[in-house]
Amino acid sequence: MTSPTSPSVRSHPAPVDLPEPTLVPVDGVVLEVVEAGRENGGRPVVLCHGWPELAYSWRHQVPALVAAGYHVIAPNQRGFGGSSRPPEVTDYDIAHLTGDLVGLLDHYGYDDAVFVGHDWGAMVVWGLAMLHPDRVDKLVALSLPYQERGERPWVEGMADVLGEDFYFVHLNRQPGVADAVLEADTSRFLRNLYRKNQPSAEPRPGMMLIDLARQEAPLGEPLMSEDELAVFVAAFETSGFTSSLNWYRNLDRNWHLLADVDPVVRRPALMIHGTRDTVARAANLTTFVPDVEVLELDCGHWIQQERPEETTRAILTWLEQRDAG
Repeated sequence: MTSPTSPSVRSHPAPVDLPEPTLVPVDGVVLEVVEAGRENGGRPVVLCHGWPELAYSWRHQVPALVAAGYHVIAPNQRGFGGSSRPPEVTDYDIAHLTGDLVGLLDHYGYDDAVFVGHDWGAMVVWGLAMLHPDRVDKLVALSLPYQERGERPWVEGMADVLGEDFYFVHLNRQPGVADAVLEADTSRFLRNLYRKNQPSAEPRPGMMLIDLARQEAPLGEPLMSEDELAVFVAAFETSGFTSSLNWYRNLDRNWHLLADVDPVVRRPALMIHGTRDTVARAANLTTFVPDVEVLELDCGHWIQQERPEETTRAILTWLEQRDAG
């Protein structure tokens, strides 16, 4: 999927060629899935990307997980890449997103699997462990911790505390505005977004997406090579951003859908944070995830891409320890 690294990007890990994706029908949609290691005979691990990412975000982890004996299943989740992009906003709620993952297990013939999620992918994996706990063996969350439900819908609370311009609130209350700005120059937006978080850089997750899309001079060191960036740019120039942003537009709907669900995640979990990530830590993590181990890596938000070897090693070490004991 990528060409050899040029001399100007030698500071980045070498590009990784992934298997060509296949199309898998699940839950009324079709998912584009990168799959490898079926010959290992079981031990499935499902890798769930965040926003605005792709299965390609796991390019450094896939070969190592396969070499360790896992069957890796990495979908472009609904709304991303070549997967289906249903037209209704409600088609992207937590019931549909977790239903897609259950459908993948059914397709490949597994009762359960290890699920690894980053960013929004972590949100979906946490939701899966609550809505379909019997389908989760273990889970690994990167960046986004368990989100306590609280007494008020999430977007309402964010609006009161962070204001109408906070991007979660803006995306819900002014639908279509940010979509158009991001799509006006997809390459510039993604180039500005995919940066390694430096201590002196303004925190990207806290910036309004529209401001970031219009920013002329990127902050911080590039996260990836030009060849790798081109994979993401091509995908989002084709799909646009509306379908993936609809995940954000279901946040309060998800709050309602989880009202009668046991909020405690009763599966072993590994929570990996980047020390320079501005995503807030969970205040009551062990209350809702009693069997959790927390690990920090010296990086920003894009953990598995910024620190690929350390991330892979942390996941494999934790899995080995849990399997052994």
